[in-house]
Amino acid sequence: MLQKKPLAGRKVQVTFRMPPLDDVVELNLCGDFNGWRVKGVPLSQESDGTWVASLVLDGGKSYRFRYYDNQGRWHNDREADAYVPNDFGSEDSVLDLTHAAKEPGKKAPVAKKTAAKKRKPRAKGTR
Repeated sequence: MLQKKPLAGRKVQVTFRMPPLDDVVELNLCGDFNGWRVKGVPLSQESDGTWVASLVLDGGKSYRFRYYDNQGRWHNDREADAYVPNDFGSEDSVLDLTHAAKEPGKKAPVAKKTAAKKRKPRAKGTR
């Protein structure tokens, strides 16, 4: 699962999660954001076996990524925003941050209030 949290300065904190994988004792996050280095971003394993890593990335663009395990296998993220073919005959996962970099704390514009109209006095005994 990908969790995206907008930060100041068009940055986005992204938390990557992968479910437990059989025979995997080490998992690394690789992608456009780290030059596809296989030892680039190690994921830590939670008590339930889920693999997790968080990165702060520039918003306003998309990134290709995959996970690389200690067995030399590549894995895609089941919850990726999209998948695109790569030059190796498989697909890369896509993280889309094109709309996720909204400034935190900024509110949508509020319509201006119009002055309340004065009510005409009602005659006694009417609603």
